[in-house]
Amino acid sequence: MDLSVVVPTLNGRDRLAANLDALAEAAPDAEVVVVNGPSADGTTGMVRDRDDVGVLVELSDRTLNVSRNAGIQAASGDAIAFVRYDVAVEDRWLDGVTDGLEEAAVVTGPSHQTLRAGMTTETLERRTICGRDVTYFNGGNVAFHRDALDELDGFDEYLKTGGARDAAHRLAGAGYDVTWRPEMSVRTEYEADGGVTERDWGWKYRALGYRLAKNYGFRPTVVRRTLRHARTDAVSAARDVVRGDTTPTGWLGTGRDVLAGMATGISDGLVARARDQSPTRNPHGRSKRADRAVATYDWR
Repeated sequence: MDLSVVVPTLNGRDRLAANLDALAEAAPDAEVVVVNGPSADGTTGMVRDRDDVGVLVELSDRTLNVSRNAGIQAASGDAIAFVRYDVAVEDRWLDGVTDGLEEAAVVTGPSHQTLRAGMTTETLERRTICGRDVTYFNGGNVAFHRDALDELDGFDEYLKTGGARDAAHRLAGAGYDVTWRPEMSVRTEYEADGGVTERDWGWKYRALGYRLAKNYGFRPTVVRRTLRHARTDAVSAARDVVRGDTTPTGWLGTGRDVLAGMATGISDGLVARARDQSPTRNPHGRSKRADRAVATYDWR
């Protein structure tokens, strides 16, 4: 197996350096492809000074799925892994990749986050949707057989968020299995601010509506699942109002964002479904454009 590891990054030079150090130790023979798009913190110079990166692709687009597709395009391996720039692979990560890809077309593993009170980790998540068994994967720690990625035509570049979950639906539709290996683990450290970022509610529900409508059509199940997510988040946001963490006006504004995002996503998803009626459902895939890279440095 020839393994390529794609690392999308944006303004994370120091964490990326730690990521690359860990990769060099755990998987010294892997081809490493860094997709930088576009950083302003010296990432380019840091990567160019290293001798353990095979390819550096510079982008002008900040969207993660564009970075992933650019990485697929640059990678030469018959297996391609994706690792977030702000994690470090652990000692047995490569064993998990190798063993998992002997069993299935896709393998994923946990992210261990070190907190002040201990450590958190993840487990495998599965859902049955419209009769389809979907196994989700960790988009920041996953490896594919290349032929599976080629059949999917990579990731859907319409999506600013939720690209990995969309790909999980499409993998299930195409009949590919996803397996889990606990040894294929990555770690991240606790941040002083807790790593909390403001959620874009409009895009969360736009992405949810889009991927469900695109993959399953306008079915009652799609509407119910979307509304169930919205109801859960509405109750959680209402509790924030009661606690004083947000204002009633903010809660109403969030509701408007949710409804607008949901409507736009479902509409765009139905258009996408009509445009690509194959099982892979990807009208915005890797093959649809060739102008992602601003510059490519290839040291292979």
